[in-house]
Amino acid sequence: MQRVDHSKNIIEVQGISFSYDGKVNVLKSITFAIHSGDYVGLIGPNGAGKTTLLKIMLGLLTPTKGEVRLFGQKINEFKDWYKVGYVPQKATHFDTGFPATVEEVVLMGRYAKRGLFSRTTEEDRKLTREALKQVDMWEYRRRLIGDLSGGQQQRVFIARAIVSQPEVIFLDEPTTGIDRQAQDDFYVLLRKLSGELGLTLVLISHDIKRVTDEVMHIAWIDRTLESYSSPEEYLRMRKEEQTVL
Repeated sequence: MQRVDHSKNIIEVQGISFSYDGKVNVLKSITFAIHSGDYVGLIGPNGAGKTTLLKIMLGLLTPTKGEVRLFGQKINEFKDWYKVGYVPQKATHFDTGFPATVEEVVLMGRYAKRGLFSRTTEEDRKLTREALKQVDMWEYRRRLIGDLSGGQQQRVFIARAIVSQPEVIFLDEPTTGIDRQAQDDFYVLLRKLSGELGLTLVLISHDIKRVTDEVMHIAWIDRTLESYSSPEEYLRMRKEEQTVL
């Protein structure tokens, strides 16, 4: 795992609160920063606001209060979205029946940098090849995305995220619906990408035990930020709470 550069903030979440229709707060007064090279796990119970917070950090939702900065810029002024990769839950965000090859799916990731209607260049094809090799999927490049296993599809979606050469990747429950061996392989891949490409990773997961084994910092969300700490400190705090109860 690479070293974290604490002098360089990639994401700054400052006093974020959010509610739907001005009613019950989904999030309340959340503040933290994610540094360059970090690998952060966002964890918490169902309904804790994790995915809402992720959407706010991606600029998909506007907070009721507070602000988010990406690379030092207010999110509503941020233009360099090619620096940000996103890997969603595949089952709810991608139609695997779409007649696209693996190579074509990854090429779609170049649109963030070149624009939606730009023509594919030799550089795009070269970076697509490199991205697929990074995730060990180059030999499947001519396969239809729908013909792959769940674990293979997630590797392709990782390649699509890294082909624009981002500095940070957000992953929303990326191992949902894939078997245990594919999950193990997926986490090995994330460690490899973190080390070799120097990526900052932000991972949402319900698998708390696995996340604490993988990440460098834990953001424990339950509408508010309950803690932001190392996995070891998080586990110690939870053990102390259970002892008191």
